[in-house]
Amino acid sequence: MTTERERFLPTEQGEQAPNAGRVLALLFAANTFNFYDRAVPAIVAEPVKLEFGLSDLQIGVLAAAFTVVYALCGLPLGRLADHRSRARIMGWGIVAWSLLTAASGAAWNYVSLLLMRVGVGIGEASYAPAANSTIADLYPAGKRARAFGLFQLGLPVGLVLAYFSVGAIAEAFGTWRAPFVLAAIPGLLIAAGFFLVREPRRGASEPASTTTVEATPAPVDRPFRRILAVPTMWFLIVAGIGANLAAYSVNTFTVPLFQRYFGASLTGAAVLTGVVVGVTGLVGLLVGGWVSDRAARRSTGARVLVGAVATLVSVPLTWFALSVGPEATGTFVVLFGAGWLLQYLYYTSAYPAVADVVGPRLRSTATAVFFAAFYLLGGAVGPVIAGALSDAFAADALAAGASPADAAANGLRQALAVIVPLSMAIASAGLFLAARTVRRDNERMTAAGG
Repeated sequence: MTTERERFLPTEQGEQAPNAGRVLALLFAANTFNFYDRAVPAIVAEPVKLEFGLSDLQIGVLAAAFTVVYALCGLPLGRLADHRSRARIMGWGIVAWSLLTAASGAAWNYVSLLLMRVGVGIGEASYAPAANSTIADLYPAGKRARAFGLFQLGLPVGLVLAYFSVGAIAEAFGTWRAPFVLAAIPGLLIAAGFFLVREPRRGASEPASTTTVEATPAPVDRPFRRILAVPTMWFLIVAGIGANLAAYSVNTFTVPLFQRYFGASLTGAAVLTGVVVGVTGLVGLLVGGWVSDRAARRSTGARVLVGAVATLVSVPLTWFALSVGPEATGTFVVLFGAGWLLQYLYYTSAYPAVADVVGPRLRSTATAVFFAAFYLLGGAVGPVIAGALSDAFAADALAAGASPADAAANGLRQALAVIVPLSMAIASAGLFLAARTVRRDNERMTAAGG
C-alpha cells in the first residue's frame, strides 16, 4: 500500500470539499452494505440455531466474536488510515468482508460459521475509522452533524434492506445460506469505487487558524495518550458502551423475539424488525442531523445535549414496549419504534463530537479508539448478556412448569426488558456528562492548532 499518494480533492482551507456529496454518497453506499452484511446472521438466527442445535448464549457469542475482532482490528487499521490512503484501505476492506460474507454461507458447523464471521469483522474494521476521518475533512464543523447523519443512514437503510429481503430470500431458496452468498455481490461492486475516489486532504475543512493542511503530516507523538487525555472522549465512550449494549442486543434478538413471543413467520418477523429498528432510523438520523446542527449554532455542548435528552426519553418507551403481552404486536411496534427512533440521535450527537475535540491528524485513530471501547465493552457484551439472561429466564420458566416454547419466548422478552432500557440510561448519562466538557475540549484543540 502506498503512502500519501492520494489524488486529493482540491479544497480551500475551512470550506466544504468540492464533490463532497459524491464522496459521501459512496461512503453511504458502503456503510449500507456494511450493516446489511452484519444483519444477515441475526435474521437467520432461528434456522441456524435449529440446524446446529445452538443455545441463545451461543447465538450471542456468534455476534460477540465478530464485534471483538472488529473492535481490536480497528485500532491498528485506524492508525494506518491516519498515514496511508484511506480510500484504498476502505476498498480492500470491503473486498475482504464481502468475500467472507459469501463464504459464511458454506459453513458446515457452528465453529466454521464463527470463524467466517471473525474474518468479516477484520474486513469491516478497516472501514469506520477511515470513513469518519474522511467525512470530517469533507465538511466544516457547522455541517458535520448532517453529513454524519447522512452517512449513518447506511445503518437503518442497510437494516431495512436486510430485514425486508433476507427472510424472503431464505424462504425462497429454502436455506438460510443463500442470503450470505447474494449479499457479497453489491459490496464487491461498491469496492471498485474506492480505488477511483479522490479523497480530501487531512484538515482541509478546518479554519486556517486551527490547522495547516499537510499532504504528508508528521507523525503525532503518543497518539493514544493524547486522545485519552481529552475528558470528553471518556464520556463519549461511556455513552457508546450503553448505546451499543442496547443496539447489538436488539439487532441480534429482535427477529427471534417476533418469531417466538409474537408468533410471526421468519419473513414477517424480519419485516417487523425492519420497521422497528430500520425505518425509525431513517427518520431519526435525518431529523437528528438537522436538529443537532441547529443546536450546534448555539454551542457544541448543545448538540450533545440533544442526544442526551433523546436517549433518556427512549428508556421508558422501550421498557413499556417490552412489557406488553404477546397479543399486542402493534403496541410493541409503536412504543419500541418511537424509543428506537430517539436513540438514533446518539449518533448525530456523539460522532460529530469526536471531531470537535480531536484534531485532524488523529481523527482516524480517535474514531478507532472510540469504536474499540464501545464495541468491546458494549457491542460484544450485549448479545452475550442478553443470550445468557434469556437462557436463564427460560430455564426458570421451565422449572415452573411452562412449555419449552413459552419458556423460550418469555425468557427472551425478559432478557431484553432488562438490558435495553438500562443500557440506554447509561448512554444518556454519558452524553449528559460529555455535554458539560465538549466546549472546553474544543477550545483546547483549537488553541493547540489541531
